[in-house]
Amino acid sequence: VEVIQDKSPIGVHVILDMVGGDYYARNIACLAPFGRLVNIAMLQGKKGEVDIPTVMRKRLTLTGSTLRARSPIEKGKIAQALKQNIWPALESGEIKPVIDTVFDFYDEAELAHQKMMERGPIGKYILSLV
Repeated sequence: VEVIQDKSPIGVHVILDMVGGDYYARNIACLAPFGRLVNIAMLQGKKGEVDIPTVMRKRLTLTGSTLRARSPIEKGKIAQALKQNIWPALESGEIKPVIDTVFDFYDEAELAHQKMMERGPIGKYILSLV
């Protein structure tokens, strides 16, 4: 929350959350007016606190989705849309994943798991085979 407030005082427009739990309140705090929070998993639990007056004041949209219930045809359409719309932006560097730490797969996988359980990363942990 502090990093977002420092870098973008009005907040961010979209958050794609896979964590859930106590991240829900933090995500809401980070959203800009008219922002959208999309939950796609619940790694930290299915319950979280929601400050309804903040949601109303910021006019936020809270939603969720899952791929499991979708048909193979619909999943294929999503994959095609990603390939067409997102992959080029990744390849050009227009959007970049936030990487916290790269760990050696063979020697540091346990360390990566320990760090992840401490809930410290601000980005992705990568297990590298190279």
